[in-house]
Amino acid sequence: MLETDDSARALADFVLPDAGALIETTDPLRPCVLLDAEGDIAAPVEAFFAELQANSRSVTTIRSYGMDLLRWWRFLSGWGVTWDEVTRRDARDFARWMQIVPKASRVHWRHRASSEGTSEPVTRAAAGVPNSVTGRAAPGPLYSASTRAHCESVLRSFYAFHLEEGTGPIINPFPPARERRRLPAAAGRTARQSTGGRYRPSIPHRLPRRLPDDCFNELFAALRHNRDRALLAFWVSNGARASELLTSRQRDPQPGEQLLGVIRKGTKAYQQLPSSPDAFVWLRLYQEEAWRAGAPRGPQEALWSTLRRPFRPLAYHAARAMLNRANALLGANWTLHDLRHTAAYRMARDPGLALTDVQWVLGHAHLSTTQIYLPAGRDEIIEAVRAHHQRQTRLAQVPAVPAPGYRAESLHDLFGGAR
Repeated sequence: MLETDDSARALADFVLPDAGALIETTDPLRPCVLLDAEGDIAAPVEAFFAELQANSRSVTTIRSYGMDLLRWWRFLSGWGVTWDEVTRRDARDFARWMQIVPKASRVHWRHRASSEGTSEPVTRAAAGVPNSVTGRAAPGPLYSASTRAHCESVLRSFYAFHLEEGTGPIINPFPPARERRRLPAAAGRTARQSTGGRYRPSIPHRLPRRLPDDCFNELFAALRHNRDRALLAFWVSNGARASELLTSRQRDPQPGEQLLGVIRKGTKAYQQLPSSPDAFVWLRLYQEEAWRAGAPRGPQEALWSTLRRPFRPLAYHAARAMLNRANALLGANWTLHDLRHTAAYRMARDPGLALTDVQWVLGHAHLSTTQIYLPAGRDEIIEAVRAHHQRQTRLAQVPAVPAPGYRAESLHDLFGGAR
């Protein structure tokens, strides 16, 4: 029987306990480990991670799944429910709780340092307020629809795995969506089952955000080092993901052919991407500076490294920090993925470049994914609508001219008019 008594749970006042943790390890067979409230390894999650790894999921994907499972583990711990005794009421309450309760905020180390008087406080944009440069709103206090949808998908697949293995509940607490029927039923149309989950929110469709040319020039000018300029030039010309570009070795650039080799995120395949000549110019300037400073040199060494000793391969978080420093100067909030959108948009809108070629460069598995870059971008749509309003204003100011054959005096007697 479905439980309907909600008075036993005050979801609005529930605070997620800070119990358990997701630990990253150096073991290639166990890249991530989930610890429960007692500090023990959660065996059901470990088995699920092994299944994901067997299905060639990347370490970043496993970690992303682990963060959602950690949130679920903490929710169950707060109500004293074990993972294999959950009901659909628990899943339903979890979905409701994520809609109404603010996210747990973590204090940045710079903010903690500023409270001790050792650093200046860091100014952050107000939640939900659109940025004046990019138009993107800062993250709000509540969990976004995409975060809730991802969490629901992860938990539904987690319990589906244990349902197949016979190690979890006999019913998946995160059920699929109910059947949708079309009435009246047309010929050949039957009830169809949605591929989504019942507690999965609808995600609004948004156009990919790209950098207009003037904003890109301002961002490029705000960078302080040739390494950063080279990175930006490659990201915006070959459309590689931020993490993919950082996999390149010093043997991978081929300036004569304007190719740069990267390791693809999903397939882990090596692919050479055509890049702009300017990107290789900035790359050469950066390499000369780095080698004079004593950076490692060799075909197997990382192409991108830190600027100071000890020289280490440049990590994704360091590259994002580089972009954020430039954003701070401009008052913007561009992301590294916006650069990939910019490259994709420029290529897809070029009539001389086939869409299938753009698909190959971007590494999309389906052409439908590449097609999202065909419509006009936000800025172009706004400019087109502004031009429409200007045309309407001009038309309203033009006096109407009578058709040939009509006398102005007769039209004045019929319709009136100013003398």
